[in-house]
Amino acid sequence: MEQGFLASAESPLRVQVVVFDGVEEMDFVAAVEVLGQASRASGGALETTLVTTGEPGRVRCAFGTEIDVAHGWSAHAADVVVMPGGGYNRDDGSGVRKVVQDADFLARLAAAEALPVGICTGTMVLSAAGITKGRNATTHHAAKADLAAQGATVVDARVVDDGDLITGGGITSGLDVALWLVERFLGAGIAHRVEAQMEYERRGTVWRP
Repeated sequence: MEQGFLASAESPLRVQVVVFDGVEEMDFVAAVEVLGQASRASGGALETTLVTTGEPGRVRCAFGTEIDVAHGWSAHAADVVVMPGGGYNRDDGSGVRKVVQDADFLARLAAAEALPVGICTGTMVLSAAGITKGRNATTHHAAKADLAAQGATVVDARVVDDGDLITGGGITSGLDVALWLVERFLGAGIAHRVEAQMEYERRGTVWRP
């Protein structure tokens, strides 16, 4: 998505939020809440869809929440793809550690024209797909050393906007990442309305080169 693009009800921003077994609830729910509020405040200028990495089905999240997801991820149906994290430090066959072993999904992700957005250790999925190499990015503090080792320029900021790549820090930063998406594509007025509705004030500064 181009920097100057502003979504509208006639040309809504299509956001797909990827979920998978072991996904951290807050990572994706925070983004879905913000984006849903923004859609309502803007009269439908934003569409959010939960998707799986593969076939549609039931997903069991990090703390046992189960959700039925009706769609698999499709690069052609999204302007923005949001990759949350979860389970990076677990080795129980789920979470980000499993996703980064899915060569087919990573290849499709790397080839997609949709704007990639990483939340928490979701950035490590983008890294595994080669998207963050040589780029400014951030992730959960526990994974920053790995992100740097994989070729990213790690920035100690809550939200990093590197133009055609946006990444956020740990867990609750999903709120701030999503609000920045709203401001960037729907304008500051809508973002402020969502903050007021949610009674939440953004933390930190969005880092931009």
